[in-house]
Amino acid sequence: MKSLNSCDTRIDNFRLNQSKLKMSSNKSFSSETAVRYARAIFELAQENSELDSIEKNFKDLLLVYNSNKELENFVRNPTKSFENQIEVMNKISELMQFSKLLKDFLSILVTKRRIFFLKKIIASFLKLSSEKRGELTAQLISSKNLTAEELKNISDELSKVVGSEINFDYKVDQNLIGGFKMQIGSLMIDTSIKNKLSKYKQIMLEN
Repeated sequence: MKSLNSCDTRIDNFRLNQSKLKMSSNKSFSSETAVRYARAIFELAQENSELDSIEKNFKDLLLVYNSNKELENFVRNPTKSFENQIEVMNKISELMQFSKLLKDFLSILVTKRRIFFLKKIIASFLKLSSEKRGELTAQLISSKNLTAEELKNISDELSKVVGSEINFDYKVDQNLIGGFKMQIGSLMIDTSIKNKLSKYKQIMLEN
């Protein structure tokens, strides 16, 4: 089992390797930070044969995080002390039966003041896990709520076309009015009424 110091060293190495990258915005900085930490715990999980268990733990933690506004506010509050945040993370780790590796990793995020990026780090880790299995992650935004069955049918049909299993990052945006937007890699499909109206407006302006 890799120790807390080993995990910390791995993350510091990733920070050193990324130090020459110029961040163009806070958004790019947070994305780079999330990927760096996610890759560190991903590689350590592989080395310790804990990839499947930590992936499940992260999915469970993300579910709790998304459904508990109080926890989200606590994690994202920079005024909370290290001791307070570590105590809460340790309690969560205990209740959810996380491994020592994951418990130590969450402590590192607190001490490095990176617990703020927890949700993005989990998302980046889950993406790495999907890529390892040869899966594709697509972003799907629809104008109305789709059932689990509808999402599965869309995923199954697209999987047949691209030859890989597809997992959806699914969101609802009523501003689309109707239709949906989907992005798979560099491919963008936009059938929303909002997009069509925008095109019509552009044509009228050009004429």
